Amino acid sequence: MALFNIFSKEKKESLDKGLEKSKESFFNKLGKAVVGKSTVDEQVLDDLEEVLITSDVGVETTVKIIDRIEARVARDKYMGTDDLNRILKEEIAGLLSENNTIDQGDYELPNVEGPYVILVVGVNGVGKTTTIGKLAYQFRSMGKKVILGAADTFRAAAVDQLIMWGERVGVPVVSKGMNTDPASVAFEAVKQGMDENADLVIIDTAGRLHTKVNLMNELSKIKKVIQRFVETAPHEVLLILDGSTGQNAFVQAEEFTKATDVTSLAVTKLDGTAKGGVVIGISDQFKIPVKYIGVGEKMDDLQVFNKIEFVDSFFTR
Repeated sequence: MALFNIFSKEKKESLDKGLEKSKESFFNKLGKAVVGKSTVDEQVLDDLEEVLITSDVGVETTVKIIDRIEARVARDKYMGTDDLNRILKEEIAGLLSENNTIDQGDYELPNVEGPYVILVVGVNGVGKTTTIGKLAYQFRSMGKKVILGAADTFRAAAVDQLIMWGERVGVPVVSKGMNTDPASVAFEAVKQGMDENADLVIIDTAGRLHTKVNLMNELSKIKKVIQRFVETAPHEVLLILDGSTGQNAFVQAEEFTKATDVTSLAVTKLDGTAKGGVVIGISDQFKIPVKYIGVGEKMDDLQVFNKIEFVDSFFTR
């Protein structure tokens, strides 16, 4: 499937709408930065740096972007402020395309022995369980057999919420209730996935960042028990981040990546915030692919992240 064909008109409209608040905030700041200016000079670049940082792009990524634009100004000699938006779009797209992650074509599962197993991690309140439900919906809609494991057993609400999502989406949920051993839930979920020849098992894990040692021990135990059935599992450790928290999402990503081997990221709640620039910084700074973004409340509003389409939407009014 061609890269740009994956974005239907509906998905593009959903992405544009989900980024509305972020775009409005960004362009208001950018307009103030260039008011009365006709060329991109040192003052404009200083103001642009502030715009990017206050748009939650992050200091490290902002410095890279400014350096690229400075080099371009030096090369092109004269650069009008009218061109700044286009240049920003081109340079940020170029920066993100140079990292070691590849845009995923669509919802897809690699071929593995047994079910593909995803462990989902993240602090409480980031939209972890909702993201699991939406993922289950997407894969079930593709004809995949999906099983969910309610291994966040420290909160009754987390277990109940996952069961509700399972009923809503029409997929089975393995649960032993609250205050039970998370590893035993994961064990049963993967066992059922093997017995029923499932394509995908998604396991919800404790939604707290207590101490890194405890988190590492808990996830290590889960990994060991599921490897009794699928030696290569978990095939993916998906970290959910709340985009509306801005720079705090960076902190959470740093802490979780120190505690466990995170292999993919999902950034949620972008539709309710002006902090959508955080996706640009996270995509650039972490050597872990941003795989999904949440741009609304509907089932289809959890989208596969495409760097080029995201940047194009972000910088198009």
